[in-house]
Amino acid sequence: MMGALSVTAGAGAAGALYGFNVEPNQLQIERVTIPLMRLPGAFDGLTIAQLSDLHFGPYVSAEHIAQAVQTTNALQPDAIVLTGDLVNMSWRYIQPCMEIISKLKAPLGVFAVLGNHDYWIGYLELMLTSLKKTGIRLLRNQAVPLTRGRATLYLVGIDDLWQELADLRRALSNVPHNACKIALMHEPDFADIAAQAEIDLQLSGHSHGGQVRLPFLGPLVLPKYGEKYPMGLAHAGNFTQVYTTRGVGVLPPAVRINCPPEITHITLTTS
Repeated sequence: MMGALSVTAGAGAAGALYGFNVEPNQLQIERVTIPLMRLPGAFDGLTIAQLSDLHFGPYVSAEHIAQAVQTTNALQPDAIVLTGDLVNMSWRYIQPCMEIISKLKAPLGVFAVLGNHDYWIGYLELMLTSLKKTGIRLLRNQAVPLTRGRATLYLVGIDDLWQELADLRRALSNVPHNACKIALMHEPDFADIAAQAEIDLQLSGHSHGGQVRLPFLGPLVLPKYGEKYPMGLAHAGNFTQVYTTRGVGVLPPAVRINCPPEITHITLTTS
């Protein structure tokens, strides 16, 4: 009996060690091909790298974020998007984080939206001015056209849902109704609203995939607005698709099990 208990305790300790010290550092590249009905032919094969939930702070090191940036650049995507929660816990992490992510480069640009934790820190002006210096374009309820020749698609950045700042109507005010639209929104469950506006694809984070996923049970805990579309590619209605990344960083408890951190490499295709 004592021997069995010792084995069980040892397995539990090993699992905890792995969950806290190993898997959170095992960045994986998820390669996803997504067909979009309205994607202009000129953009067939367009690649987008998505980073989310860096949570640079006490639980996520500068080395981890730097590795994510280096790996993303090595993918040589056409565009890079960051879908919120760049920092965590303290304003002191804002500028160091910006110095690291300023190294992100892509031919069509690097774009970002903010997440709930970016607001909860309480130093919004510092966040905005620091992010502006990086050359990364922050989209707050606004859209930006991407062009190839005479073809155009739109990146639509929507402000944070949890903070009640999301204004999809404003974000789409200068976007043609039938244009191909890719929305950046931190919280994935916003996809049901995006579907009403016929957004082609929403890219989100927020949920971390649950951080701990057990066989047959799935994620143990999911956050508000990250429960319906917690991970991977899904449909919201008959037209809109939503992709939710597991994110780069962690929140306490700083553990990942069956849910490693993710850099997403998306290839868009015509259908």
